[in-house]
Amino acid sequence: MGQSVVASVTEEPATSISAAIDVGDSLRDALHKSDAVIDFTLPSFTNELVEECKALKVPLVMGTTGHDDDQLALIEDAAKTIPIVHAPNFSVGVNTLFWLTEKATEVLGTSFDLEVVEMHHRHKKDSPSGTARRLAEILADVRNLSYDKDCRHGRVGDVGARTQDEIGVHALRGGDVVGDHTVVYAADGERVELTHKASSRSTFANGSVRAARWLVESGKASGLFDMQDVLGLR
Repeated sequence: MGQSVVASVTEEPATSISAAIDVGDSLRDALHKSDAVIDFTLPSFTNELVEECKALKVPLVMGTTGHDDDQLALIEDAAKTIPIVHAPNFSVGVNTLFWLTEKATEVLGTSFDLEVVEMHHRHKKDSPSGTARRLAEILADVRNLSYDKDCRHGRVGDVGARTQDEIGVHALRGGDVVGDHTVVYAADGERVELTHKASSRSTFANGSVRAARWLVESGKASGLFDMQDVLGLR
């Protein structure tokens, strides 16, 4: 992802790389040179990055997923001081899928069973993906359900018949798959599926650069945003 972001920034005339961070580099020195930060790393780096961006008032675009509740609270608190775009997926297509999922769930109603299926490359560490979780959260919000209580992550053994309020979430891992996500609406006699497939990481990188430009050019002083805000879908 870092290489994809560098390529996207290089192709965008209005942007340039001020610094690239690797293990052992000085984060603070890099932030002093930057109008905004794009982060695709690991949750283990999040606390340090957020605190430094907050201290130096540097806008942050964060695509890292797999945070625990304490880290999410840290990000939310930092957004009171600096502007942050925190999104599970920066693809324009995926964010259109988020929007379509909300609308389809409203239209189809409660007679359709809900399932989310995602597949990623063998090296992905967190499961389900942040995008799959967001899709399930959208389904839960529209149906007035709870992600934590009503989502069933995979099924094994004699688990009983499916309940009406159940949201199935399934993670597949293998090969070099960049990212596939499908929302399944299944009812008696018919099925609706909404699918997005990414064939290149450049779609995520391009979206993150767009988000960074939006933060800087809009002059946001603080606030927690996502790509729905950047794309004007909310």
